Amino acid sequence: MSDQTTPSAPLSQDAPLGVLVGVDGSDQSISAARWAQREARLRGESLTLVTAYTVPAFWGSSVDGGIALADDDRLRSGVDALLHEVAGKLDPEGVTPELRVEVGDAAGVLVDLSAQASLLVSGSRGRGGFLGRLLGSVSSALPGHAHCPVAIIPAGVEESRAADGAPVVAGVDGSEEGRAAALVAAEEAAARTAPLHLVCALPPMSANAAWLAVTLDEEARRRELQERLDAGVAWLTSEFPGLQVTTELVEGNPVDVMAEQTATARLTVLGTRGLGGFSGALVGSTSQGVANHAKGPVMVVPFREDVRLGSRVEFGPVVEQEPRER
Repeated sequence: MSDQTTPSAPLSQDAPLGVLVGVDGSDQSISAARWAQREARLRGESLTLVTAYTVPAFWGSSVDGGIALADDDRLRSGVDALLHEVAGKLDPEGVTPELRVEVGDAAGVLVDLSAQASLLVSGSRGRGGFLGRLLGSVSSALPGHAHCPVAIIPAGVEESRAADGAPVVAGVDGSEEGRAAALVAAEEAAARTAPLHLVCALPPMSANAAWLAVTLDEEARRRELQERLDAGVAWLTSEFPGLQVTTELVEGNPVDVMAEQTATARLTVLGTRGLGGFSGALVGSTSQGVANHAKGPVMVVPFREDVRLGSRVEFGPVVEQEPRER
């Protein structure tokens, strides 16, 4: 099966840019653009390639305005040529991209434009030197500020893993952010007719636990987490009938656990922030660390209000959280 199977219905005009991908000509951004083109076809949406540049500031006030204008023209011409070069490396039978050249800091430009996109796609790292800020090197700034989900694509992993029957993997930790990410992961799995695999990292007990006045029961902790995972499966399958959902508790550091999942997952989906305290950061707050060490596509999902979140409590207890800041 290919990622180019039955496209989902296009989004409304709320996302006129469709799938938005920032490029700078690096191998990472080319991989991101190729993945984004296939994703746009899957979603039945448009594809927008954008690059950004800044005009160098000159010392002093005596610089001739004509020189500065000519310098800007040369820069824009070069960046425009780079954008067309990347577009030429895409599948000619795929979605034809719209091309945009913007002036400004790459991270700021992409964050602003993400308000008009359904998905923002970035390479994991870009060029060094002067061109470095065009895209890839700012990928770390995007997940926490973008208005839509952000997909991070490492170089060389843009090929679909559909033929391997690979699942969409969601990192969950019992937080509301994790549940919101699981909903998005279920949507992604359903669109790909792929199974969904929920993974919860189980960090090792701290050595400081020996000083606690109570005994921490490791097996009880595992049972409690598994019960929540099972309740989450029941909830998701009620919302997505026919979706195959499996779960896994994995001992280890959350970043290491989820980064390892990216090596074989069709797509790994994470929330932007998880629980705090002892049980905190099982997954959500480690999303940036996972993206930095990913071996496959990672989607970081900003929290969004969703009426379906309210029904989760009907399937089992949930972790109490502090009220969300509005």
